[in-house]
Amino acid sequence: MLHLPDLTIRQLEYLVAVDEAPTWAKAAEAVGVSPSALSQGLAELERRLGVALFDRDARRRQIRTTAAPVVAHARQVLGLTADLARWADRLKRGAAGRVRLGMIDAAAVVHFPDRLQAFRTAHPDVELHLRVAPSAMLLKLLAAGHLDLAVCVAPPRAVKEFATRPLLTESLSVYGPPGRRIGAPATWGPWVLFPAGSHTRGLVVAELRRLGAPIEVVAESHQPEVLREMVRLGAGWTVLPTAQAEDGHRPLDHGRPIATRQLVIATRASAVRDPAVDLLVTQLALRSVRAAPTES
Repeated sequence: MLHLPDLTIRQLEYLVAVDEAPTWAKAAEAVGVSPSALSQGLAELERRLGVALFDRDARRRQIRTTAAPVVAHARQVLGLTADLARWADRLKRGAAGRVRLGMIDAAAVVHFPDRLQAFRTAHPDVELHLRVAPSAMLLKLLAAGHLDLAVCVAPPRAVKEFATRPLLTESLSVYGPPGRRIGAPATWGPWVLFPAGSHTRGLVVAELRRLGAPIEVVAESHQPEVLREMVRLGAGWTVLPTAQAEDGHRPLDHGRPIATRQLVIATRASAVRDPAVDLLVTQLALRSVRAAPTES
């Protein structure tokens, strides 16, 4: 096995300085050491290589022509090391790296697409990977280390493995099929809702029960667009975020707000701080937390 010499970046820097400077004193000045320290460092370089690099005369030492491969190697290593240092600096400043972001559809499509675009524009060297899924799935992926942060509906109970930060509060409204007046809660239903087990479904069912509405669920979907179309087709009533139900293509008629849900940024409480992740959190939090009115 070939034995590799234990060379230091500093020794290679000394060699390149001597090759480029007009005098030994100027070379020492360029690397910020005394001429004697420069001489000692280069003597150690020769010792570790086991090869003479200089011709010595009465006035100064000259790099031998046979040492050209060593000088070329030194320049290459210094260049690559400088590239590595710049890369590490970008990572420390959050200017480079990778961020794995999870979002519920409302966050990705309605509330934060402008913020995501602004982040991509401001940080082109950061790889932003976006996954859209329901809140419960996002938190599972976050806990397993497959996501760095998630924008989701606040969990019904605090979970110590996650750190959450309030992001915004949005209104949830009741919508009935075309031609059906939204009257007393006792006349509402049957329902097409988010699937059982979802954070929003839990909020909705609890509020419908409080209002005294009968709860008969005839269809489920994680996709608000699907639920909206089911209502338009007369399949049932639904409760959706107002921003998703009353905006975009084929919106539903104005609904009746009955509750709110809070969107949060969730991260692993034990995760090592990542500057790029922190920058994205800051970008998303630029949107002020707002409370939507409710009616009972």
